[in-house]
Amino acid sequence: MELISHTINNKTIIEIVSDSFVISELDDALDVLGNAYYLGATGMIIHENNLSPDFFDLSTKIAGEILQKFSTYQMHLAIVGDFNKFKSKSLHDFIYESNKTGKILFVSTLEEAKERIK
Repeated sequence: MELISHTINNKTIIEIVSDSFVISELDDALDVLGNAYYLGATGMIIHENNLSPDFFDLSTKIAGEILQKFSTYQMHLAIVGDFNKFKSKSLHDFIYESNKTGKILFVSTLEEAKERIK
């Protein structure tokens, strides 16, 4: 796993880049959150392929647990991916509401993540 640092509006945003690392439980998320916090980041960018498919099944409650930690530690998060492939109406409603608040963003490109994360 590689952590790439981006400076956006004088703030450090950490991007996780890996073909094999997957956040599949709360402890995995806490590890990357801790690393980002240690590096002075105020935000993170995580790609969809770095999240377990269970994250996108809201009935597992994994997304809620993980996103609550990001909120508690006031770490902005942008998740980059193609979310249209998921057929769950509740997930799409959740994504819509998250994008309205701006703390947790679901975006389709890295460029959009960099533009919208604060």
